[in-house]
Amino acid sequence: MSEDGTAPLVVAVRKLWRRLTRKDSLVTRLIGLASLWFFFALVVTGIALTAYFHQVTMHRFEVGVGQFADNLFSVTNIDDTLGPSGIDTARFVDARSGIIHSGLYWQVGEVDAKGALVGPVTSRSLWNEQLPLPPTVLKKARGSNSTSVFYDGLGPVGEPLRVAVIYSMVGKKAYVFMAGEDSSPVNKDVRTFALLTAAALILLALGSLAAIFLQVRVGLRPLFDLTDEIASVQGGRQQRLLKSYPAEITPVATQLNAFLDYSQEVVERQRMHVGNLAHALKTPLSVLMATAGEAEGTLPETMRKQAETMRAQVDHHLRRARAAARSQSMGERTPVEPVLDELAVMLEQVFHDKGVIIDWRAPDDLAFRGEKQDLQEIAGNLLENACIWCKRKVRITAVFHDADQTMTLGIEDDGPGLDEARFHEVLKRGARLDESMPGSGLGLSIVDELVRAYGGQLQFERAALGGLMVLARLPANREASVL
Repeated sequence: MSEDGTAPLVVAVRKLWRRLTRKDSLVTRLIGLASLWFFFALVVTGIALTAYFHQVTMHRFEVGVGQFADNLFSVTNIDDTLGPSGIDTARFVDARSGIIHSGLYWQVGEVDAKGALVGPVTSRSLWNEQLPLPPTVLKKARGSNSTSVFYDGLGPVGEPLRVAVIYSMVGKKAYVFMAGEDSSPVNKDVRTFALLTAAALILLALGSLAAIFLQVRVGLRPLFDLTDEIASVQGGRQQRLLKSYPAEITPVATQLNAFLDYSQEVVERQRMHVGNLAHALKTPLSVLMATAGEAEGTLPETMRKQAETMRAQVDHHLRRARAAARSQSMGERTPVEPVLDELAVMLEQVFHDKGVIIDWRAPDDLAFRGEKQDLQEIAGNLLENACIWCKRKVRITAVFHDADQTMTLGIEDDGPGLDEARFHEVLKRGARLDESMPGSGLGLSIVDELVRAYGGQLQFERAALGGLMVLARLPANREASVL
């Protein structure tokens, strides 16, 4: 379980979803392009299969209707002596067409010069209705030479029909032989086929998308590992890239390790030069101060004051140079909780006579991305300043910001506070909140320059306790949850 009680699987799914929904994600691009093409291909395939099934089924249905019309044409006897219509269909027997509105219909009729049916003979299933004969169909049937012509129409109860029409000349008169059958079952079969095809293609699409996703995830796994390792190096959890990568990524990992080694070497060299410079400058200054201390008069006193000022300035600039070198180094990581605990205990002892109580709060897994000495100097100076000005209570809180991987150290006290108009003044080198209080006035300036060296910033606000609140924004990270 993670710190907030979330199951590991849920955390993994959330992490995966964030990766998939990023606009600049390579995984999103690959899966998106593959999905678009795959869905397009499946839609086209589904439409084509359904159309082909409809065509084949309807052709088979037409064959049956056409044979029915051919049988009607073959057995019908036409003779003017047979009655007013001259049409005899007695030899045509079909049980289904004898049932009213059964779905199978036929009719035979003479066509006059205007294309209208004259005295048609109809099946019992039509009852008192007739099959319509559109002029376009009649025209087409005339040119078909006694072969069936098909069209879609409506039956006596509104059902869809597939109608076959045979046009024939008997003597000098024109006759049409028509047979129609309800095509609802065919349409139903086509719809069923379309639904089954759609369901099968959807299942195929889901399975194929899962396969594409796994393929992309497995194929890009080394890139994800490389990203995680770089984050671990940046967060101070490891010094170099340790995993083995495929041939395509190995040169990148090798160059990154070479860059990390070079960066570490440069930082170490800067630290060595800073240390040598500190030793080279402090020794002559100590000699000057010692020499001036043995003599009396205005000149020795001036030398001592200037030497002390020079030493303070040298310490300040050397500290700033060290912080700048450390901030360039990847992999530095200092847990925040132990540092705050140590400073709180020490300063409560220092200000024991005043009865100062320091309340500190920080997540257990929060870490400052820098060296312990710098965090001690930043938090120590701010806490000491708060202890000097507080009545009794000081609070320091460390809050992590996941969005930009930083933390905010908030130090507040219950003292008199500071006028907002003077917030910008206290960061000036040598500036002091009260000239009657001891100190050189460099504390807040040193803190500000250390914070800026790490890419952060210092802000002042009115504290909830009534005094001054100082907010220091610093680079940080937290231990990643193990899945």
